[in-house]
Amino acid sequence: MNVLVVGGAGYIGSHCVRQLLAAGHRPVVLDNLVYGHRAAVAPGVALHELNLGDEPAVARVLQAEKIELVMHFAAFCYVGESVKEPLKYYLNNVAATLHLLAAMRTAGVGKFVFSSTCATFGVPVALPLTEDMPQAPINPYGQTKLDVERVLLALAAAHGMSFAAFRYFNAAGASEDGVIGEDHSPETHLIPLAIDAATGRRPNLELYGTDYPTPDGTCLRDYVHVDDLSRAHIAVFPRLASPGAALFYNLGTGRPTSNREVIRAVELVTGRKITVLERARRAGDPPALYADSTKAQRELGWKVKFPTIDSIVATAWKWHSSHPDGYPE
Repeated sequence: MNVLVVGGAGYIGSHCVRQLLAAGHRPVVLDNLVYGHRAAVAPGVALHELNLGDEPAVARVLQAEKIELVMHFAAFCYVGESVKEPLKYYLNNVAATLHLLAAMRTAGVGKFVFSSTCATFGVPVALPLTEDMPQAPINPYGQTKLDVERVLLALAAAHGMSFAAFRYFNAAGASEDGVIGEDHSPETHLIPLAIDAATGRRPNLELYGTDYPTPDGTCLRDYVHVDDLSRAHIAVFPRLASPGAALFYNLGTGRPTSNREVIRAVELVTGRKITVLERARRAGDPPALYADSTKAQRELGWKVKFPTIDSIVATAWKWHSSHPDGYPE
């Protein structure tokens, strides 16, 4: 299919573009490059540098490229920033998405794959998290994602749009060949921060919270490889053939990994010691979050290729060791 990848120059989007190519599809990238990187776009893939708010221009791209399905990764995703600047998050994550959906209506495109998040659940009522558990976001970032999920349900009911919303847990790692990977500014993710501390690019790693009710006192999270995420997005395509399909999937390995275990994995893979500074807990960090991905496995035939934190960190290390300064800009 001809697939428009919105945010295709970003971390997850760029990996999904490569997986689309490997699966025989024709991806087209739309990105405003605020956080994306031109160098992350696969060679030969068309890049349209646009803002989603320019609805007529987006509709023209959809029509000119004969797009059949849209994958949407273009969101601001810093939880702390969303608390401090909620309007920024609502304008980009909700309002801009509404313009994208309206452009799709204009262009007659009725299939949509949405990058959602486990943050829509807030503090979990039970673990592991299943798709039908209550959603009660505790920050504007999670709320904006839930708001879009609700809009998609309304569009499916009113106009027969078919969609799949994937609720990610902790996306991590890099492409196996080390060509593309994680390059954020500012960087907030634990694995790249730990790698920077291991290589001396930063003097230490700050570890927030060591007194949680977990086996080693640090938070438990579900790390899932970015290519495994991408393959799930493509596996859902056949299920979107039915008009009005409204699909929700949790994506994680189901294997909780503590912050200390991540640090040990980075030390093992890099062969270098990390200086850790222990800090107090951060507000809003639940002790544990991990997924039950049975539904995705059953309905999509989804299987993870990188089931362990060591295997995920190894791919991240391959990228960071060969691109210490990230992408050339």
